[in-house]
Amino acid sequence: MSKVRPDKVATVDEVKSKVAGTSTAVVTEYRGLTVSQISRLRRQLRTLGADYKVFKNTLVLRAISGTSVEPISEFLQGPTAIAFVDGDVSAVAKALRDFAKESPKLIVKGGVTDGKLLSTKDLSALADLPSRDVLLAQLAGLLASPLRTMAGLLKAVPQNFAYGLSALLESKGGVAAPADVEVEEAAEIPAGVEEAAPAASDDAAAVVAEVAVEEEAPVAEPEAETTEAPAEDAASEPAE
Repeated sequence: MSKVRPDKVATVDEVKSKVAGTSTAVVTEYRGLTVSQISRLRRQLRTLGADYKVFKNTLVLRAISGTSVEPISEFLQGPTAIAFVDGDVSAVAKALRDFAKESPKLIVKGGVTDGKLLSTKDLSALADLPSRDVLLAQLAGLLASPLRTMAGLLKAVPQNFAYGLSALLESKGGVAAPADVEVEEAAEIPAGVEEAAPAASDDAAAVVAEVAVEEEAPVAEPEAETTEAPAEDAASEPAE
């Protein structure tokens, strides 16, 4: 019975540890790429949160059996390099697509995320998406827009109310006195005294003054009749 080589065991354990750390992986075929090109691509993907490495297919199949990334088994044919993604999968898909345009020998075969198989068409669609940071910025803008609109409305309501109230008062000829002020003013007027009428014209005022003088002038009373007899009549009567 042959023993399993330690290097193969180490490779299986390495793949298992990567699968345990992420549920997203992208499989590529690197046939024809130079060591320098693979190293450059590895460094680029590392900045995006992906670990890109060449593995032997039989060892990968053994390591991913029963895991969430097992669906990529159908892509494990030919010289295979796998990018285990712990960051933005759309950014990784875009980097692989752009690199394949420069170096057509790199072939993106497919991938998996959360147990769902990703075809080359799916990865191409992901590559067309904005980056995670851009999407978060756009989302923040969408959330902030209604808040700014609401703040503007809340600010406009009292302003519009004040303008409308001012226009209404002007159309009514001024500001009416509050009810409590009217009561206080009415209480200051002595009982039985009527408020002065509005000032009349000069001619009307003169007529009113003349009538008032005539009403206030005393009327001469007729002289009372005397009951005493004239002195001459009293002297002519005979003494008794």
